[in-house]
Amino acid sequence: MAEKYYSVEQIAGMIDMHPKTIQRYIRTGKLRAQKIGKAWRVTGHDLSTFIEGTDRFSHSEAPSGLQEIILNADKSIRVSAIIDIPVKNNLEAIQIVNWVTALMNAEPDRDVYKSMNSQYIEPEHSVRILLWGSPSFIGAIMNSLAELNNHGGDE
Repeated sequence: MAEKYYSVEQIAGMIDMHPKTIQRYIRTGKLRAQKIGKAWRVTGHDLSTFIEGTDRFSHSEAPSGLQEIILNADKSIRVSAIIDIPVKNNLEAIQIVNWVTALMNAEPDRDVYKSMNSQYIEPEHSVRILLWGSPSFIGAIMNSLAELNNHGGDE
């Protein structure tokens, strides 16, 4: 399948930026591009990498079109996560699942989609937790797990 290429003007229109800003990103190496003839072209992959890169835009400097998407992300974007946590036995697995369930239901927000599934994998001595939901929901669960993991390492 042939790679799709975008012009500076097309990219500027898609992400609500001035073409000169796009050209500056190309010139400084923040956006990968190839010169085809007299014009710069960017592959769809390189454009996605640029837009999704966390070091490309901060929340405050994102173009207005992206700011709106970011601000409404919890209503339109759904993400998933699979978490495998080592446990000693079924009882530990139940405790962890109950804890994550409590986190999930701690602040019920009817406008935010969230879902969880869990599985105890006895041969591997682990509990697998599958989460679906808004970026803020998944982020909150991941932050709580990271804090718990960090706290456990301090003992």
